[in-house]
Amino acid sequence: MLAVLGIVALGLVLRAVWPSGPAPAAAPAPTTSATNRPSFRRTSSGKLVKATEPRLDPTLALDLLKQSEQSKYAGKGRNIFANGQIEIPEVKRPKEVADTTPPPPPPPPPINLKFFGFASKPGEPKRVFLSQGEDVFIAGEGDIVDRRYRVLHISPGAVDIEDVMNNNRQSIPLTQG
Repeated sequence: MLAVLGIVALGLVLRAVWPSGPAPAAAPAPTTSATNRPSFRRTSSGKLVKATEPRLDPTLALDLLKQSEQSKYAGKGRNIFANGQIEIPEVKRPKEVADTTPPPPPPPPPINLKFFGFASKPGEPKRVFLSQGEDVFIAGEGDIVDRRYRVLHISPGAVDIEDVMNNNRQSIPLTQG
């Protein structure tokens, strides 16, 4: 059984080494009309110049050197080798009428606290419930709420509050809820 497997393996190896089909045909040669016609390319300035084929010959091509010697730099009038500033022509702009009054200062941001009740016991100083969003605060006169607002005065229908950061005072009425 091993001898049969060895013969099959040897046959596969020999088949892989020696090609069994005919040799592939050579690629067709390019037509002579395409090789006789010189090709051109455009330079960055838009001029048509004769395209040169890449060469592997290391000899110096004097005709190409002469051709490059005859080209002249024609830039935009700026000499990159000269030291100094370029004169820029002045553009006349219409005079604008300046408004001499300063703009009014922006209004201070509103105080977002809501007053919704009292938290006082008899004989103690007045205290109120204040809310901002889902946060609820209990504060008395002179207390600072939310590290920003100071309770100035508590009356039966409203609370006077000062925004310490913006020096803004506002009276917040009692809300029904």
